[in-house]
Amino acid sequence: MAIDREKIIGDLSRLYISGDENGLIPAYGVLLQQMPASFWNNFTSRILTTAPDELTEAAEMLLENAAAECGYYTGYGIVQSEEFKAVVMPMVEERPADILRGLYGVFGAWGWADAEVVELEPARRMVVHARHYYEAKTPNISRPCAYMVRGVSRAFMDLAYGGPYPNGLGRFRCQQTMGIEVGDPYGEFVVTPQ
Repeated sequence: MAIDREKIIGDLSRLYISGDENGLIPAYGVLLQQMPASFWNNFTSRILTTAPDELTEAAEMLLENAAAECGYYTGYGIVQSEEFKAVVMPMVEERPADILRGLYGVFGAWGWADAEVVELEPARRMVVHARHYYEAKTPNISRPCAYMVRGVSRAFMDLAYGGPYPNGLGRFRCQQTMGIEVGDPYGEFVVTPQ
């Protein structure tokens, strides 16, 4: 059985998950929060439009790094969770590649992006295509700006091929080569070793 993204998204989307009085959601073995995408898009826009030109690249890297740390630690919790074990693990035939593909099913079920691995050379190169990612609607930005997808993609590759957790973070980098936000039909993200 191959990884069935649609089944993963369907099964996980049907799970009832609710927040506590503080807005935190204890699910998938991690604490999550539920914020509107517009909050994060406006946050990114404000950072990038107010940073002086000489700090734009540094600001972009900080946004991507925040997503990478989130993706790494949250991704590990997801893979260890009962939900992942029940829905994704029965489909896993090839480790860690299928686990990596399964993580993108969770990514989709959470509404971050309809993303999937379209090319994978284990530990060397991964290409992800993403449609319907919330960052495509970041206001006032006219360049590729899917920092969450970039950071999480490199973090997922770190989890799969970066070395034993928790020491594998930062082994890969991600370049966004296409973006809906600049008129392309989808975002493309290429992950390679540092």
